[in-house]
Amino acid sequence: MALKRLVATTTILLLAATLAPAGATDAAKSMSEAERAAFRAEVHDYLLANPEVLMEMLALLDARQKAAADKSDAALVSENAAPLFQDGYSYVAGNPDGAFTIVEFVDYQCGYCRKSFTDVHDMVDADGDIRLIVKDFPILGPGSDLAARAAIATMISQGPEAYGRLNATLMGLREPVTDASLDRALAEADLDPAAVRAGMGDPEIDRRLAQNKTLAQTLAITGTPTFVVDSKMVRGYVPRGDLEKLVQELRTAN
Repeated sequence: MALKRLVATTTILLLAATLAPAGATDAAKSMSEAERAAFRAEVHDYLLANPEVLMEMLALLDARQKAAADKSDAALVSENAAPLFQDGYSYVAGNPDGAFTIVEFVDYQCGYCRKSFTDVHDMVDADGDIRLIVKDFPILGPGSDLAARAAIATMISQGPEAYGRLNATLMGLREPVTDASLDRALAEADLDPAAVRAGMGDPEIDRRLAQNKTLAQTLAITGTPTFVVDSKMVRGYVPRGDLEKLVQELRTAN
């Protein structure tokens, strides 16, 4: 009940501030206690008679907060364009010369990353003009780090085609990443597990993972999947239809 009372009180104050004319703050300061009590009673009675106003106010507040967050995200993307879109080492799927770019931060043990994998890649392939950049961002424990290191080691030693096969295989796993399941995934992706493991201690892997982590922190990314769709950040799983709609909206806007 205390929380509900706090929400209601805050909403009433927001409503009063929104509906008040310019200079009302100064006028309120000059009110007597009796006048303040009458004003509060008026607001109270109005809200009881028109409870839908509360929902309208909350919707307006949500919209304003979302607009402010979008503006902040767009600024962050612009300020970090080089490490986002041109780091020189991340895997690129789809059309490398595509006019539209999507960046995805992934963790191989993330259930929603696995869920979105096929939809995202099918959409990118069907579109034909999207460059998809994959950022390894292991945050879900040792298995995630193990998989990311294997993927990056594959990229370094055998190139993007081999990375793409392993990426798809790891995203298709339906079990935690362990030494045993990783070796099976490597073999399924036509890679030599011993050869890949021999390169997983390369300091370059540490550098790339550290750079991805720093970039994610700068962008206030705390979970996966997170997408940077052109200039807009989308945190969390996105159904294919919604992602396609967003791409179209941004293309039209540009």
